[in-house]
Amino acid sequence: MKNNLSITLNVVLLIAVVVLYILHFSGKSSHDEDSGEVVEHMASPEDLSIAYVNSDSLLKNYDFFKSLEKQLIAKRDKLTSEYQNRAEGLQKEIANFQSTSGNMTISQARAVEEDLRNKQQNLMMYQEQLGQQLREEEAKMNTELYDKVSEYLKSYGTNENLKIVLTYTKGSGVLYANEGLDITTQVLDGLNTAYSEGQKSAAKPAK
Repeated sequence: MKNNLSITLNVVLLIAVVVLYILHFSGKSSHDEDSGEVVEHMASPEDLSIAYVNSDSLLKNYDFFKSLEKQLIAKRDKLTSEYQNRAEGLQKEIANFQSTSGNMTISQARAVEEDLRNKQQNLMMYQEQLGQQLREEEAKMNTELYDKVSEYLKSYGTNENLKIVLTYTKGSGVLYANEGLDITTQVLDGLNTAYSEGQKSAAKPAK
């Protein structure tokens, strides 16, 4: 199986997750009545309405993502093995034909060649089908991961009175973010707790 069947679950899916509400965070200016100078009033930590999540750390440590990744790797390995078995079988047929074609009539050799060409074409189609199957599986898992994180962030953002939650990772477009705004640990704790509780509930025998 070619490398184009590699896992694509990554931080891209989280970039779309983060906007919860509208941005409403700014400093205000006013004049000091005594000096007449403009004084900048910066928001206190209690007034902050913006935070960020490090998506690299989130994906690396989110148990649900690890589970999805493991499932996708198993699926990819299974499809790769199936493809390789078919490819090796066809290669043996080709090698056998090459060693025995001298004993065939022209019409027999042509018929075998045509059959082998058809099998090669079918193998290529099968490879593409496996690739499509894996891409669909990836898309399904991406959606599932997106929904889990998005729903949790909506709840977390509401409870913490956040107007917006951003992703902060290399290449995301955010050049600097104060560490005091990093809520990755809190979000991870909440996500992993929810996932663990869900696993326990699913494991309970039905009454």
